[in-house]
Amino acid sequence: MTDLAWIDAALASARPRAVAALLRYFRDMDLAEEAYQEACLRALARWPEQGAPRDPAAWLILVGRNSGIDAVRKAARTEALPPEDQLSDLDDAEAGLADRLDEGQYRDDILRLLFVCCHPDLPATGAIALALRIVSGLTVPQIARAFLVGEKAMEQRITRAKARIADGGVPFETPGPIERAERLGAVAAMVYLIFNEGYSASGAEAGAREPLCREAIRLGRLLLRLFPSEPEIQALTALMLLQHARSAARLDGEGQVVLLEDQDRSRWDGAMIAEGLALLDKAMRHRRPGPYQVQAAIAALHARAKTAADTDWAGIERLYATLERMQPSPVVTLNRAVALGRLSGPEAALDLIAPLGERLDGYFYYHGARGAFLDQLGRAEEARAAFGRAIGLAGSAAEAAYIRQQLDRLSQPK
Repeated sequence: MTDLAWIDAALASARPRAVAALLRYFRDMDLAEEAYQEACLRALARWPEQGAPRDPAAWLILVGRNSGIDAVRKAARTEALPPEDQLSDLDDAEAGLADRLDEGQYRDDILRLLFVCCHPDLPATGAIALALRIVSGLTVPQIARAFLVGEKAMEQRITRAKARIADGGVPFETPGPIERAERLGAVAAMVYLIFNEGYSASGAEAGAREPLCREAIRLGRLLLRLFPSEPEIQALTALMLLQHARSAARLDGEGQVVLLEDQDRSRWDGAMIAEGLALLDKAMRHRRPGPYQVQAAIAALHARAKTAADTDWAGIERLYATLERMQPSPVVTLNRAVALGRLSGPEAALDLIAPLGERLDGYFYYHGARGAFLDQLGRAEEARAAFGRAIGLAGSAAEAAYIRQQLDRLSQPK
């Protein structure tokens, strides 16, 4: 990895903690983002020559804080700054800044910020999008893909959420126990979206985005400490662990996607799988089922299969049907169709996804799955058309390369 690539990865990993601390310091989202960006520019100028600091996040917080104070002074011109106790509750010493991560409860600035972004005054979708932008630094196109909406619509959604926080005087403080419980669902959804943004990366992006998976799992464990008896938080953390356990086998040497059935299961992380299974068992003992428990149970069936042929597709199909009732979604139905295709054949799968065409017309995986089902039925021309639509919607080079392989295979003489 080149120096610049290492620095980019370090900045991406440090961003959640640094932005959260700067936001708690300045109480202004735009100023916190600008201060962080200025700190990143200084890091790019200094670190290649001087080397990276011991704690990049603490360095970025300190430099960003000083930069932000300079910006406030320039904006205020001759107006005096407010007293320090009104402006900040951070210590001045870098040692104190460096030790703030994982100090428990809401000493973790990132978790505090997640609950602020998921304030009940904000619509759920806007809160999640805002947290992905502010906390994790995802771009608007990346967030738009996660929500299956256009980039312009997502930009407007984030802008409106920022404005509502600024205009409504949303406090950047720790919510009480009742408020925390009410916002927990939105926070859990946001954490899982962060995980998926890292987990779905491939090719050259895979290494750079992998810290998002680790950050999401870290946040899941923090939520577990705060809500130790909440089965959906236990299941969410289990789900992320079970999926992340497959990371080493998901991509080949060139960064191309390896399908689950073709993965070398000896490369799966056994310790991570064991932790995920234990958490899922603990969650299910509460007998309060929820969507994350169902999704974790699906991941567990894959994890327990010694080979692809051992996969319990009947169990997976039933679980997706359960999830469909709990949380109706065309994407859930599409996933159920894949399992149904393994059980009852591609014709049954095509029948199940037929009503989804209009809602998922802009979704890469819909056309990819439909092309695969048509191919299995020997309907080559229709399969080629579906794959052609999929390749136009590919969100990464790896996705496009996989579909191109299917098209090349269909073009070969029988």
